[in-house]
Amino acid sequence: MNYEQKAKELRAEILKMLFACQSGHPGGSLSCTEMLMSLYYEVMNIDPKNPQKEDRDRFVLSKGHACPTLYAILADLGYFPKEDLAGLRQIDSHLQGHPDCNKTPGVDMNTGSLGQGIALAMGLALAAKHAKADYKVYTVVGDGECQEGLVWEAAMAAAHYKLDNFTVMLDYNKLQIDGNNDEVMGLGNITEKFRAFGFECFEVDGHNIKEITEALKVPVSGKPKFICCNTVKGKGVSFMENQVGWHGRPMTEEEFQIAMKELEA
Repeated sequence: MNYEQKAKELRAEILKMLFACQSGHPGGSLSCTEMLMSLYYEVMNIDPKNPQKEDRDRFVLSKGHACPTLYAILADLGYFPKEDLAGLRQIDSHLQGHPDCNKTPGVDMNTGSLGQGIALAMGLALAAKHAKADYKVYTVVGDGECQEGLVWEAAMAAAHYKLDNFTVMLDYNKLQIDGNNDEVMGLGNITEKFRAFGFECFEVDGHNIKEITEALKVPVSGKPKFICCNTVKGKGVSFMENQVGWHGRPMTEEEFQIAMKELEA
């Protein structure tokens, strides 16, 4: 598969969805595209024809507002028709503004309030250990989200219970709704924080699928894994990149057309 082209196609689908509903979160959806691609196309044990198979790996999008990326990939893999993407955030659509496992095939857990998803994912990994099941659990968190106390409660528990079936991936684009991380609430050395909590830690280019995949596949024993993915908010669209204003605002017709042309180039 040509991942560079696939990433452009997925980003185009993300923008189509967000333009159609005139709401949502373009910046953080575009920044985590390669992260989710690495999981769904390279690493996770999944079956779109049997979304509920018991031994499947589980994924929890803790930064749930980036769900357009997840939806675009699930549709591409055949979990539901691509035509459904046009219904993002619409009444009676199964594709709402945050993931809903009761509505959308392929979604393993509801998320919304930041910090909630990583804790739920940790619980899934703990349940797998108790059941002596072989599946792994992956979660993607945001950097602004790491200012939530629940993130660190989950991290402490994951290390305490030696959840080596659990991987936390950070979409480290360094921007959040109110500005730069360091200005809002500095995270310090986030990788060293997770290491201090007892994680096996890695740092990668969050837009390099090879690097991400290699880190995901490194075996660990007796401790959970943390991967700091250095990313660019709004990646792939020149006027959105590293611009905090694109955390969550709709595109005009002109902006949408410019963005689509850039992705088609």
